[in-house]
Amino acid sequence: MGMTDSPEKSSWVNVRLLWSFIRPHRGTLLLGIVLGLVFTAAGLALPMVVKLLLDSITAGTNMTPLIIALVVMLIVAGVIGYIELNLLGRLAARVVYDARESMVRRYFRATVGSLTKRSSGELVTRVTSDTVLLREAASSSLVELVNGTVAIVGTLVLMGFLDPVLLGVMLGALGVVGACSAAVMPLIAKSERAAQESVGKLGGGLEGALRAIRTVKSSRAESREVERIIVDAKESQLHSVRAVKASALVWAISSGGMQIALAGMLAFGAWRVGSGALAVSSLIAFLLYAFQLLEPVSRLSRNVATIQSGIAAAARIREVQALDLEDHDESAEVLPLRTQPDVPLIELVDVTARYAPGSKPALGGVSATIPARGHTAIVGPSGAGKTTIFSLLLRFLHPESGQVLLGGTPYSDLSFEQVRSHLAYVEQDTPVVPGTVRSNLLFTYPEATEEEVWDALRAVHLDETVRGLEHGLDSDLSATSVSGGQRQRIALARAIVRRPDILLLDEATAQLDGRTEAAIHEVIRELSQTGAVLTIAHRLSTVIDADQILVMDEGKIRARGTHTELMASDSLYRELVAALRIGPSVPVAV
Repeated sequence: MGMTDSPEKSSWVNVRLLWSFIRPHRGTLLLGIVLGLVFTAAGLALPMVVKLLLDSITAGTNMTPLIIALVVMLIVAGVIGYIELNLLGRLAARVVYDARESMVRRYFRATVGSLTKRSSGELVTRVTSDTVLLREAASSSLVELVNGTVAIVGTLVLMGFLDPVLLGVMLGALGVVGACSAAVMPLIAKSERAAQESVGKLGGGLEGALRAIRTVKSSRAESREVERIIVDAKESQLHSVRAVKASALVWAISSGGMQIALAGMLAFGAWRVGSGALAVSSLIAFLLYAFQLLEPVSRLSRNVATIQSGIAAAARIREVQALDLEDHDESAEVLPLRTQPDVPLIELVDVTARYAPGSKPALGGVSATIPARGHTAIVGPSGAGKTTIFSLLLRFLHPESGQVLLGGTPYSDLSFEQVRSHLAYVEQDTPVVPGTVRSNLLFTYPEATEEEVWDALRAVHLDETVRGLEHGLDSDLSATSVSGGQRQRIALARAIVRRPDILLLDEATAQLDGRTEAAIHEVIRELSQTGAVLTIAHRLSTVIDADQILVMDEGKIRARGTHTELMASDSLYRELVAALRIGPSVPVAV
């Protein structure tokens, strides 16, 4: 949300966003309003019918038609009320679904950079709890707000018909109550938004701690994490209590003020009856209207508070709508790569990139070529820019200057799909996608055959393990104990089910035993015969036999060559090798 928006403009934008979720269902909403108005009209007619019954008793006339009319009116009102509640319930469910669908689609179309600025727990909270607050504001509360207003106006008109003097007293009381309630309304909006923000913060902190539960327990940090999260929960409680206090204050002002007004009006009405200025039946009808007025006034204050909560939720949903999106073109034709022998598969030409405007460049003037076949490794200390190169190749990040080319074609001339269709990526954290073993292995290449799936599992030494599961490929991974190494192998198998043109590995052997690591190295060697393998390595044993090694430091490529060449020519590479005690010993040149 723009930080320069004025409060008035921001509130208006949020109201418009709230309306945007209702607009597709405005016909249903209008029908709900009409049914509510009919129900309200029946309620308004009731005291008048009671007055007519009292007058009939006094006059000794036949009351049967009035009694029949009263019974029919009550039955019709009950049926209409039932239909209205069902209608609004379905409308509320649809509004929540539409909001959730909109946000989920937005999340998965958003750029990686805009998503990682917030915790995943907070993003989930916006889809879950914020949409629930939106539901009431966008359906029943809006209808009740309209009907409550009509009920109040209609009641006041009929009370004026019965006795304008008593109506004047009532209007004076309502004016005072309304002014006091209006003064408190901004507090509700502010406290509700703070409460929702604190829930998002709580969800983000809890989600992160549970994801790292092994680290938490091994570090004996359970109590510290509990206390940290409880602080967030306490903050959420305080904001919720403030919101409740503001809502309760509005209710106390409106309800208590009306009670006091009724007591004074009853005494004043009794005096007017005693003076002969008002009939008893008219006073009873007036009082019935006055008591009826309590409910719509009370509902009105509650609904205004609910709508304020909905507007606060809309503001948070609006922030989701403002996420930067990738410019996807799913209709773009994905063509096979046809590179010429003298054209690199991937080329970075004087690329500078940074993660935020004004920040230090993550890469500064980097140029590199990746051939169509062979194994290229990237090494360097933490923060050297290794992951940034992967982010550029995957289009998670865009160059500030310079170019990235695929098969001689600039990335800027290709769609996201056209670039990523030639890449397979294995992350360092190797997440397993929720679902079965089969759905994970078909995640990158859904059209792969079962034979290709088993070939990939065999390559990473997981075929026997999967065959031993109760449901084989259809075993649910969420209900299956999967070790870190197995998770890493599943991720690698997922990437090689179909031989990709370019395989990107972010330390693919970090959690593997020696035997499996050797098998993965064999897979890398095999893939590098027919395609390009690009590896980020923290364990240099992964890349000793790479065809090309790029040594990075402080966002630049400082050296390139084979292991033997770099051991002889680059001091940083020798330090990295020495730190891990691998490879042949090469004298350090003085």
